Amino acid sequence: MKLTFLGATETVTGSKYLLEGAGLRLLIDCGLFQGTKNLRMRNWNALPVPIETLDGVILTHAHLDHSGYLPVLARMGYRGPIYCTSGTRDLCEVMLRDSAKLQEEEADFANRHGFSKHHPALPLYTLKDAEDALRLLVLRDFDVPTMLNDHACFRLLPAGHILGAASVVLCMEGKVIAFSGDLGRPHDPIMRAPMPLAHADYLVVESTYGDRLHSAVDPATELADVFSRTFRQGGMVVIPCFAVGRAQSILHYIAELKASGRMANVPVYLDSPMACSVTDLYRHHAREHRLTMTQANALSHAAEMVRTVDESKAVSSRRGPMVVIAGSGMATGGRVLHHLKAFAPDSRNTIVLVGYQAAGTRGAALAAHAPSIKIHGEYIPVRAAVESISSLSAHADYSETLAWLGAISAPPERTFITHGESAAADALRRHIEETLHWPCTIPTYLEAVELPASATGESFHCCEASPGAHTVGES
Repeated sequence: MKLTFLGATETVTGSKYLLEGAGLRLLIDCGLFQGTKNLRMRNWNALPVPIETLDGVILTHAHLDHSGYLPVLARMGYRGPIYCTSGTRDLCEVMLRDSAKLQEEEADFANRHGFSKHHPALPLYTLKDAEDALRLLVLRDFDVPTMLNDHACFRLLPAGHILGAASVVLCMEGKVIAFSGDLGRPHDPIMRAPMPLAHADYLVVESTYGDRLHSAVDPATELADVFSRTFRQGGMVVIPCFAVGRAQSILHYIAELKASGRMANVPVYLDSPMACSVTDLYRHHAREHRLTMTQANALSHAAEMVRTVDESKAVSSRRGPMVVIAGSGMATGGRVLHHLKAFAPDSRNTIVLVGYQAAGTRGAALAAHAPSIKIHGEYIPVRAAVESISSLSAHADYSETLAWLGAISAPPERTFITHGESAAADALRRHIEETLHWPCTIPTYLEAVELPASATGESFHCCEASPGAHTVGES
C-alpha cells in the first residue's frame, strides 16, 4: 500500500490524501488550499494523479479545506463516488454552491475594477462545476461498513467538530488505516464528543491546535465583555466568522446573553447566505448535537438574517451599536471584507476573531495587530480594537487530542501528523512521543510512504460484512 500526502502538510488547508492498495486508488478528502499565495497557487496545479484512475473519494467533513476542491475534480472529468455522511452532504450543497458563486463574483469584481494581475481574472471553478460535484455525493451512515471490493472497506465514525464530521477508518490488505479528520472537543456546548478509535495500524491525525491548550474562560463571558465595552463607546462589533459551526456557536451564545439580560438589545446581523442556510440544518440533524429543539430554533432568531447584496450594503452603511457576523472566518473573502473596509478605520469599533487564523490571511494580520490590511487592492487602516477569543474553537487542543488517541487499543505502527502549521505539528509530535510513546512522522507536501500490508492478510477487522453493511453501487 502507498499513502501520498497531497495537502494539509505543514499547513491547515488543502486536506488531500491519496491511498493506494487492494487494487484501489482513493482520495481521503479533497480540500482547497487557503492562506499565503504560494499555498493558494497549488489550487491551480494539476492533481498529481490521473483522474480516470481514481476509484473513489471519502470526505471527512464539509469545510472547504476538506471539500472545496471537489468542483475542480468534477471539472477535470471525475465521475466516481464521493462518500460522505448526510450532514456533510447537506452542508456541501450549501458550501460548494456558495464557494463557486463567490469565486465567480470575485473574478467579475476584479475584472470590473481592474485590480487583478490576470486578464481576465477567472474563477477556480464555476457553479456548474459545483453542481456536477454534488451529483456525485453518495451517502453513508455513521458506523456502517461499506465494502469497496473483496479486500477493502471503510467506516465513518462521528468526529464532532461540525455537522456530519467523521473520522475515516479503512481496512485494506489486512491493515487498518485511520484518518482522524478534524476532531471536535469532548465538552463542546453544541456538538457531541468525537468517537474514539478502537484500533489503527496506520494513523493520520490532525494537529491544528497541537501546540496549545484552549482557555477555560467561558466564551459567553468574553463576548459579553467585548459587547459591553464596545457599545458603551458607541461602537459596533464585526465578527469574521466561519459560516459552518462557528457562526452557529456565536448565535447560540448571543441568544443566551440576550435571554439572560447580559447583552444590550442591539441589532445583530448574520450577513452570510451560507451561514443562514446552515443554521436551519441544525433542526434536521438533532442526533449529532446537544441542543434542545428550543435552542436549535433560537439560533434562527438570534440575529437578522442578511441574504441579499443590497441588504448587506445597508448594514455596512449603518452606524452605532450593533453586531455584524459575516464570512469568511479568516477574512480571506466574502462580505466581511466590505464591513472591514467600512468599520476597521473607526477606533470606537471592535473586530473579534473567533477562530484559527492561518498564516498569510487577513485574519492573521489582524491578530498580529497590523496597522492596515489590503482589501480589494487598497490598504485599509485598522484603528478598531482587535480581540481574539480562542475558547470558541471547534478543534480539540493537544490535551483533548491525546485523550482521544489514548483510547486506541495498541500503538499504531506509524502515526502521521498533518493539518497543522509546522510549530503545531511538531509540538503534537513531541506530546505524543513523550506521553504515549508512539513513533510519529510529520510528512511533507507530496511525500509518498509505503505502508506494509499484513504478511498473512489477517488483522483486526473494522469493516466485516454485516446485515447493515453497504457495498459499492448502493446509495
